[in-house]
Amino acid sequence: MIIEFWHWWVVAAILGLLDMVARSGFFLWLGVSAFVVGVCSYVVTDLLWQIQFVVFAGCAITFVLLTRLYLRHEPVVSDRPTLNRRGLQYIGQLIVLESAIVNGRGRAFVGDTLWTVEGSDLPAGETVRVIGNDGVLLQVEKADPESLIHPVRSGA
Repeated sequence: MIIEFWHWWVVAAILGLLDMVARSGFFLWLGVSAFVVGVCSYVVTDLLWQIQFVVFAGCAITFVLLTRLYLRHEPVVSDRPTLNRRGLQYIGQLIVLESAIVNGRGRAFVGDTLWTVEGSDLPAGETVRVIGNDGVLLQVEKADPESLIHPVRSGA
Protein backbone atom coordinates (compact mmCIF):
# COMPACT_ATOMS: atom_id res chain seq x y z
CA MET A 1 0.00 0.00 0.00
CA ILE A 2 1.37 3.40 -0.97
CA ILE A 3 0.20 6.53 0.79
CA GLU A 4 1.42 9.70 -0.90
CA PHE A 5 2.05 12.98 0.89
CA TRP A 6 -0.94 14.63 -0.76
CA HIS A 7 -3.27 11.97 0.68
CA TRP A 8 -2.38 13.27 4.12
CA TRP A 9 -2.98 16.85 3.01
CA VAL A 10 -6.44 15.93 1.72
CA VAL A 11 -7.19 14.25 5.06
CA ALA A 12 -5.90 17.39 6.82
CA ALA A 13 -8.20 19.60 4.73
CA ILE A 14 -11.21 17.35 5.41
CA LEU A 15 -10.47 17.33 9.15
CA GLY A 16 -10.07 21.12 9.08
CA LEU A 17 -13.46 21.51 7.42
CA LEU A 18 -14.99 19.06 9.88
CA ASP A 19 -13.61 21.13 12.74
CA MET A 20 -15.20 24.26 11.27
CA VAL A 21 -18.56 22.50 11.35
CA ALA A 22 -18.14 20.75 14.71
CA ARG A 23 -16.33 23.69 16.35
CA SER A 24 -14.72 21.42 18.90
CA GLY A 25 -11.03 22.03 18.28
CA PHE A 26 -10.44 18.30 18.44
CA PHE A 27 -10.51 17.75 14.68
CA LEU A 28 -8.22 20.73 14.20
CA TRP A 29 -5.36 18.90 15.93
CA LEU A 30 -6.04 15.73 13.97
CA GLY A 31 -5.86 17.83 10.79
CA VAL A 32 -2.60 19.43 11.91
CA SER A 33 -1.23 15.97 12.64
CA ALA A 34 -2.22 14.78 9.16
CA PHE A 35 -0.54 17.85 7.65
CA VAL A 36 2.66 17.14 9.63
CA VAL A 37 2.70 13.56 8.35
CA GLY A 38 2.15 14.88 4.82
CA VAL A 39 5.18 17.16 5.20
CA CYS A 40 7.26 14.28 6.61
CA SER A 41 6.12 12.07 3.74
CA TYR A 42 7.01 14.81 1.24
CA VAL A 43 10.50 15.23 2.71
CA VAL A 44 11.19 11.51 3.17
CA THR A 45 9.74 10.02 -0.02
CA ASP A 46 10.18 6.35 0.94
CA LEU A 47 8.46 6.56 4.35
CA LEU A 48 6.56 3.33 5.05
CA TRP A 49 2.82 3.64 5.60
CA GLN A 50 3.13 1.99 9.01
CA ILE A 51 5.55 4.69 10.14
CA GLN A 52 3.27 7.36 8.71
CA PHE A 53 0.39 6.10 10.84
CA VAL A 54 2.60 5.91 13.94
CA VAL A 55 3.73 9.51 13.37
CA PHE A 56 0.10 10.56 12.85
CA ALA A 57 -1.04 8.84 16.05
CA GLY A 58 1.88 10.26 18.02
CA CYS A 59 1.29 13.81 16.77
CA ALA A 60 -2.45 13.61 17.33
CA ILE A 61 -2.11 12.33 20.89
CA THR A 62 0.60 14.86 21.69
CA PHE A 63 -1.31 17.84 20.29
CA VAL A 64 -4.57 16.90 22.02
CA LEU A 65 -2.87 16.28 25.38
CA LEU A 66 -0.87 19.51 25.16
CA THR A 67 -4.05 21.45 24.37
CA ARG A 68 -5.90 19.90 27.30
CA LEU A 69 -2.97 20.63 29.59
CA TYR A 70 -2.80 24.23 28.39
CA LEU A 71 -6.54 24.78 28.80
CA ARG A 72 -6.47 23.31 32.29
CA HIS A 73 -3.94 25.97 33.35
CA GLU A 74 -5.27 28.79 31.13
CA PRO A 75 -9.06 28.35 30.92
CA VAL A 76 -10.99 30.32 28.32
CA VAL A 77 -12.73 33.25 30.00
CA SER A 78 -15.84 34.54 28.26
CA ASP A 79 -17.09 38.09 28.38
CA ARG A 80 -20.63 36.65 28.24
CA PRO A 81 -20.61 33.50 30.40
CA THR A 82 -24.42 33.12 30.38
CA LEU A 83 -24.82 33.47 26.62
CA ASN A 84 -26.23 29.97 26.07
CA ARG A 85 -27.83 29.66 29.50
CA ARG A 86 -30.75 31.99 29.03
CA GLY A 87 -32.36 31.32 32.42
CA LEU A 88 -29.28 32.49 34.29
CA GLN A 89 -29.44 35.83 32.48
CA TYR A 90 -32.76 36.61 34.14
CA ILE A 91 -31.67 36.15 37.76
CA GLY A 92 -32.40 39.32 39.67
CA GLN A 93 -34.92 40.68 37.14
CA LEU A 94 -38.40 41.72 38.14
CA ILE A 95 -41.22 40.17 36.11
CA VAL A 96 -45.01 40.20 36.27
CA LEU A 97 -46.88 36.92 36.52
CA GLU A 98 -49.01 36.17 33.47
CA SER A 99 -50.92 33.43 35.30
CA ALA A 100 -51.17 32.75 39.01
CA ILE A 101 -48.72 30.47 40.74
CA VAL A 102 -50.86 27.58 41.93
CA ASN A 103 -49.35 24.56 43.68
CA GLY A 104 -45.91 26.05 43.12
CA ARG A 105 -46.17 26.62 39.34
CA GLY A 106 -47.25 29.54 37.19
CA ARG A 107 -46.34 31.40 33.98
CA ALA A 108 -44.68 34.72 33.23
CA PHE A 109 -43.44 36.54 30.15
CA VAL A 110 -39.78 37.45 30.13
CA GLY A 111 -39.16 39.48 27.01
CA ASP A 112 -41.19 37.72 24.33
CA THR A 113 -41.00 34.25 25.86
CA LEU A 114 -43.52 32.66 28.22
CA TRP A 115 -41.64 30.86 30.99
CA THR A 116 -42.89 28.43 33.62
CA VAL A 117 -42.09 29.80 37.06
CA GLU A 118 -41.79 28.09 40.44
CA GLY A 119 -42.44 29.70 43.77
CA SER A 120 -44.93 30.40 46.49
CA ASP A 121 -48.56 30.61 45.40
CA LEU A 122 -49.24 34.15 44.14
CA PRO A 123 -52.01 35.76 42.05
CA ALA A 124 -51.66 36.74 38.38
CA GLY A 125 -50.29 40.25 37.90
CA GLU A 126 -48.02 40.01 40.95
CA THR A 127 -44.47 41.27 40.51
CA VAL A 128 -41.83 38.70 41.34
CA ARG A 129 -38.03 38.57 41.31
CA VAL A 130 -36.20 35.75 39.53
CA ILE A 131 -33.92 34.10 42.11
CA GLY A 132 -32.72 31.07 40.16
CA ASN A 133 -33.40 28.65 37.38
CA ASP A 134 -33.63 24.92 36.99
CA GLY A 135 -33.45 24.04 33.30
CA VAL A 136 -36.58 25.58 31.73
CA LEU A 137 -38.08 26.69 35.05
CA LEU A 138 -37.47 30.09 36.60
CA GLN A 139 -37.52 30.13 40.39
CA VAL A 140 -39.17 33.27 41.71
CA GLU A 141 -40.11 35.00 44.93
CA LYS A 142 -42.46 37.87 45.66
CA ALA A 143 -40.63 41.15 45.04
CA ASP A 144 -40.21 43.47 47.99
CA PRO A 145 -42.10 46.79 47.65
CA GLU A 146 -38.93 48.92 47.38
CA SER A 147 -37.87 47.18 44.18
CA LEU A 148 -41.19 47.73 42.38
CA ILE A 149 -40.14 51.03 40.83
CA HIS A 150 -39.47 49.61 37.31
CA PRO A 151 -40.79 46.05 36.94
CA VAL A 152 -40.67 44.32 33.56
CA ARG A 153 -44.21 44.15 32.17
CA SER A 154 -45.70 41.12 30.43
CA GLY A 155 -44.73 40.92 26.77
CA ALA A 156 -42.13 43.69 27.08
